Amino acid sequence: MKAIRCLFLCVATLFTMQMCRAQQQDAKGCVDSPLVTRFPGSVIVSCTHKEDDDFTFHLAKGIDKKIEGDYREIIYNFPPTASGAQVRRNFATALRSAGYTFERDPSDNARGNFVAHMGKTWINIEFNDAGSRMWENIVVETVLKQEVVATAAAMSNGLTNSGHTVVNGILFDTGKAEVKPESAPALQEIVKLMQQQSTLKIYVVGHTDNVGSLAANLDLSLRRATAVVHTLVTQYHLAADRLQPFGAGPYAPVASNGTEDGRSLNRRVELVMQ
Repeated sequence: MKAIRCLFLCVATLFTMQMCRAQQQDAKGCVDSPLVTRFPGSVIVSCTHKEDDDFTFHLAKGIDKKIEGDYREIIYNFPPTASGAQVRRNFATALRSAGYTFERDPSDNARGNFVAHMGKTWINIEFNDAGSRMWENIVVETVLKQEVVATAAAMSNGLTNSGHTVVNGILFDTGKAEVKPESAPALQEIVKLMQQQSTLKIYVVGHTDNVGSLAANLDLSLRRATAVVHTLVTQYHLAADRLQPFGAGPYAPVASNGTEDGRSLNRRVELVMQ
């Protein structure tokens, strides 16, 4: 009887050990980022990889920075023997030693979350309250594809029905007024529209979100509108007297500025019929 009980305990122990090992396996298809190794004993519970996406990094209270490019998220569970402070210190030290610049320091918040970057690589590290789980978000900045643009037909319908139309696909870097090269498909549709309607005259109106000062946003929106007009005249040879720039700043939002998605919609270029 004693031997049977002993055998039962051994089998139960072996089964438990096998179950623990199974539970400690990484989620299917998930691997560590090549930029930073995992804390020893950690397990990946989830991962995401998108070659064309963006992530908003929280640098300080009320200050965010959205970076576009190759995006990865890896979520780790730490071993129960590791303390939150130990894990945070290890990751922060590793990135500092590798030459990363910290835009948000672990000492600035109770959880020890931080943001660091080097060149075009940005890393966001966040922990839960217990320090037992970590979110690792990495974006390597790239030029993203603009796959959806306004068509000449859609813009014509907007002008006819409401007197104005949004031009999707005209792109600028944050805080800058230079028209990005990938805006070409949208600009070509404006040219097509103007060629189809030879008497059409339009205002090119720049809009911003409400982040920053009113004066700065009004200036930025006008400079962007002026840059679009300049590009259409100098590169696409439209007559200058058919185009007039105007900057509306944050005065005509189409969505709430309380969310990043809303602010993204408010940053736009519109055509308004003269």
